[in-house]
Amino acid sequence: GEERDGCLSCFPRSRRRGRPGLARFAPCALPHTSGLSLHSRRSGPKTRRSHILRAAGPDEPHVASPTWSEAALDKPYDPTIRNEALEDVLDTPLPSHPKLIRGQLKNGLRYLILPNKVPADRFEAHMEVHVGSIDEEEDEQGIAHMIEHVAFLGSKKREKLLGTGARSNAYTDFHHTVFHIHSPTKTKEYGESLLPSVLDALNEIAFHPKFSSSRVEKERRAILSELQMMNTIEYRVDCQLLQHLHSENKLSNRFPIGLEEQILKWDPDKIRRFHERWYYPANATLYLVGEIDDIPRAVREIEAVFEHTLSGNEGAPMSTGSPFGAMASLFAPKLPGGLAASLTGERSPATDKLKPIKRERQAVRPPVEHKWSLPEVDQAAKPPVIFQHELIQSFSINMFCKIPVNQVRTYKDLRSVLMKRIFLSALHFRINTRYKSSNPPFTSVELDHSDSGREGCTVTTLTVTAEPQNWKSAIKVAVHEVRRLKEFGVTMGEMTRYMDALIKDSEQLAMMIDSVPSVDNLDFIMESDALGHTVMDQLQGHDSLLGVAETVTLEEVNTVGAEVLEFISDFGKPSAPLPAAIVACVPKKVHIDGVGESSFEICPEEITESMKAGLEEPIYPEPELEVPKELITQSELEDLKVQHRPSFVPFKEDDVVKVFDNETGITQRRLSNGISVNYKITQNEARVGVMRLIVGGGRATEDSESKGSVIVGVRTLSEGGCVGNFSREQVELFCVNNLINCSLESNEEFIFMEFRFALRDNGMRAAFQLLHMVLEHNVWLEDAFDRAAQLYLSYYRSIPKSLERATAHKLMVAMLNHDERFVEPSPHSLEKLTLQSVKEAVMNQFVGSNMEVSVVGDFTEEEVESCVLDYLGTVSAAKSSNKEEHIEKISFLPSPSDLHFQQVYIKDTDERACAYIAGPAPNRWGFATEGKDLFNDIRSSSADEISAPANSGKTHINVRNHPLFFGITLSLLAEIINSRLFTTVRDSMGLTYDVSFELNLFDKLDLGWYVIAVTSTPSKVKAVILSLSYFVLLLLISTFCDLDARSIRLLMRAKVFSEVYITTKLLKGSWIGLVKISYHLRAISVAVLN
Repeated sequence: GEERDGCLSCFPRSRRRGRPGLARFAPCALPHTSGLSLHSRRSGPKTRRSHILRAAGPDEPHVASPTWSEAALDKPYDPTIRNEALEDVLDTPLPSHPKLIRGQLKNGLRYLILPNKVPADRFEAHMEVHVGSIDEEEDEQGIAHMIEHVAFLGSKKREKLLGTGARSNAYTDFHHTVFHIHSPTKTKEYGESLLPSVLDALNEIAFHPKFSSSRVEKERRAILSELQMMNTIEYRVDCQLLQHLHSENKLSNRFPIGLEEQILKWDPDKIRRFHERWYYPANATLYLVGEIDDIPRAVREIEAVFEHTLSGNEGAPMSTGSPFGAMASLFAPKLPGGLAASLTGERSPATDKLKPIKRERQAVRPPVEHKWSLPEVDQAAKPPVIFQHELIQSFSINMFCKIPVNQVRTYKDLRSVLMKRIFLSALHFRINTRYKSSNPPFTSVELDHSDSGREGCTVTTLTVTAEPQNWKSAIKVAVHEVRRLKEFGVTMGEMTRYMDALIKDSEQLAMMIDSVPSVDNLDFIMESDALGHTVMDQLQGHDSLLGVAETVTLEEVNTVGAEVLEFISDFGKPSAPLPAAIVACVPKKVHIDGVGESSFEICPEEITESMKAGLEEPIYPEPELEVPKELITQSELEDLKVQHRPSFVPFKEDDVVKVFDNETGITQRRLSNGISVNYKITQNEARVGVMRLIVGGGRATEDSESKGSVIVGVRTLSEGGCVGNFSREQVELFCVNNLINCSLESNEEFIFMEFRFALRDNGMRAAFQLLHMVLEHNVWLEDAFDRAAQLYLSYYRSIPKSLERATAHKLMVAMLNHDERFVEPSPHSLEKLTLQSVKEAVMNQFVGSNMEVSVVGDFTEEEVESCVLDYLGTVSAAKSSNKEEHIEKISFLPSPSDLHFQQVYIKDTDERACAYIAGPAPNRWGFATEGKDLFNDIRSSSADEISAPANSGKTHINVRNHPLFFGITLSLLAEIINSRLFTTVRDSMGLTYDVSFELNLFDKLDLGWYVIAVTSTPSKVKAVILSLSYFVLLLLISTFCDLDARSIRLLMRAKVFSEVYITTKLLKGSWIGLVKISYHLRAISVAVLN
């Protein structure tokens, strides 16, 4: 099917949710540490505490480098070595990736090739052109993004790849434009290599696009619609942060999407001239990563496709600078005659009659000058900036520090990264874990320190989020803890703990070297090159980390870490580095209990005073915390085994106690306490395991008197984080030490608990111990319940401030007849809940026969079955709840109804509109409302039969009798509908950039629904709804009635919109169930549009 031009990367990337972190900063060496995160997924605020970020690396075969280079091996580290000698060792360059091939064509095109076998039989081809919005002049804002659209969607050679299994897309950013294709290595029919066709398509897209007037007009409409779609309050907040962080340079006002008034004016010639200035091989890099076995052949194919592209432009002498800046000499092989001799361009035939255009290329990317947050930099302090808006719900403040990128090229550089990571890990844990044990004044505090190739700097960001009434206390707590860490530093126990966790995580990544997807490898290499870091594989990264870890001292960790925090800890002192910016994003109105909506008042001086007040609070050293090595001792385990006598029992159907499926490799077991267990042994990720507990019931079990009880209960358990006699801090650090990631979630049908763990140092037993403790010794705290209820109350009150959420909420309430189990709990429902009621709602579902545990990983049968018997088999026998599980009836809105078409108006400074069309669908297994089995409807018709494989011994397969028939068929239907929506509503009609069809299919509940979502403008949204209604109707008519094309055209001319409901009712039910339209309107427009 047709592909969408996904320009999601054209949006400013959020500075409120953190950057990629130091995992990016340290090549393949320093992932984030692990942690416990228990939260609810379906509705409300979501907080996932810590994740393993995988730095990309290669796959086999491995050329394992020594920890130090050959030169360094002559100077092994010794505790008694003199500082000068140690410095010599640490100044040794890091080893380079042993499999990464770099080259350059005569016309200047650089290429990088990395063989990688995951996923098998596929490869990634990315063409990075080193031009972005930062290169645009005052009257060209958004033109690079326009070229991306026109070049990508106008390519005929790209279209020829459709149907081969290839997927393609493109994006524009400040510093580059990237066109990428994810392709099979060979065609299915003849086994021919697809690499030449993919390269040919990229060559046409990047260097030979057709700027036809029709395509330019199509993409102009699409971009204007995209601008409307992305102009959410989150986007506007991110724009504010970037504007003030980079107020001294063009990064503050060159957002890739561009300016509407300029986008409307450009003609094809102006767009073409910008392309001719910047889009040529010497200003581009080609990346190939994937299953590329024959490197010399791949190089020959690159040369054959690109060698003669734009190879001469005598009238346009080139700059000798490289887009890679200082690192070009490191990475690009020198060619005869030097780089500059070959960097000439070719005049486009389309501009022969125009004045020749000088080709441009920047020596440094991005080409901007920053004002650094360094003590010696003389500049005036900026007062805090306040961005206040009607659509902002909570208070947030971002404190920025901006310094030059420290390129990671030597062991000394890597050692500095390690020390920073230890220091910042300690601060993250102290704030987010200790304060969770009480009622903190903040919702979250995040400290991020990472590099940005797109902005050309390293940024440290302290982000504090809080309820508006608590903002002063939240700031005080955050800066107070920063100063305490800076003054007293981390403890020896903290350094040892986080050092060990980082080394374990690095070792785990090195073991996963064969499992890294090609796209992750490619993204990592692209970002590392942009930053000037040495690219290592995971084995090299881990070996290098081990080498520097033994040289690190507590004093140095605290010295290096303190420098990162000085812009906050020493705020207001003459010697302190000045923050690059302090930006507070606040609401205009806040809810006050007993009063209602009230204006929110704040000024910059109050923010400064709160920061200084927090820094003046008395500080005390951090006490050492005892971290448990195990949650269940061996003696306790033996007692449990004697008490419960765990065993595997036969399945009810027969006397078989163990079922193994040869096709899937899954083993099924059942424990004597009723818990079902499935496990599969796989080496997809070396020495890694994943375990998921699924508990049936979910929010569907909530009744009219307990609305929201399950979702708030799950969040309460998450907020508490305690098990048995262990505090939240101890549980968190137990997870850190054992590389365990844990999450607790709920949705309409289930409660989930998922663990990801490393299979080293008894990591699987540690994960099973934690699961046992959660099931048997969970702790319910009143303050955790209060926090959970407050989070959902705030979330509910924020709904009217979001165009999409307000529309979706009204749609769901109306479609499901005001059933609150499928939306956020209301304030009235939340008031009725108690700690006891939410505990009962959750724990009544934790019945042995209602729980299923699945485990997948690189373990042995003996290892997993031992853990299952020891820790799941000793869970108390099946308990019977006070009342049997009862699910109140779920029904769709009866038709007709005055709720079938609604309009919602939301006050905003900018005009936007979105609309949803929704209606019922069956569940994944073909059951519809009222328990109707749709299999019975299709059995009366002739069954579809397909030929079975010749060696299977079967003559045919009855497709319609397969249990997965409905699930797979509906998924295919969604793909087809999305493809048609793109080609008609988006591409042909030009009514919107963003339109999608989604299915929500349940597993246990006898229902589902579909939603068509569209973003547009208030002036166009009704036309979009009309076209979508035609679209759905005609899809149904052509499907069910087999009408010919002429009949369909006649129906279109007859404008049968008024008959939509009646006709579709006759044709298999009300597919067009509800229409919801919402607007963001300027006040002056309301009367006109009303």
